Amino acid sequence: MGDPVYRPILVAARGLFAGLGLSFDIVGLENMPASGGAILAINHTSYVDFALAGMPAYRVGHRLVRFMAKDGIFQHPVAGPLMRGMKHIPVDRAAGAGAFDEAIAALRRGELIGVFPEGTVSRAFQVRPLKTGAVRLAQKAGVPLIPIAVWGGQRLLAKQVKS
Repeated sequence: MGDPVYRPILVAARGLFAGLGLSFDIVGLENMPASGGAILAINHTSYVDFALAGMPAYRVGHRLVRFMAKDGIFQHPVAGPLMRGMKHIPVDRAAGAGAFDEAIAALRRGELIGVFPEGTVSRAFQVRPLKTGAVRLAQKAGVPLIPIAVWGGQRLLAKQVKS
């Protein structure tokens, strides 16, 4: 799959992480499929979780993850064109059937879909109650559901805690 936007962003992100002197411990790479569709169900403690959660897939066969994200991000003047260019999937929280169908089609094409079952960034850095969409996607598409726990991103770019 040609990805003229996604791959350069990955190179830039890897350079930024290296420049910041960050190191990553990735455990469980043997659970990441080298091919075929799968749902990655990821906890959500920061705004960089998508970049961190995509690392295992990239390390296994240079695979890219299509993330499902709230549609408002796609309206942002900078993030919007990038999200569309990387072929992420906008989710209208009031009417998500279109996003669900788009994710099913991508899974059946053998793509990896990243989902944040909490639905939003946790300000408390604890896993919030999970929504059922990730499980329903995996069941309908007949693909594995792979849980991913990301920790440390909150030190880079977390949602501000109101005092």
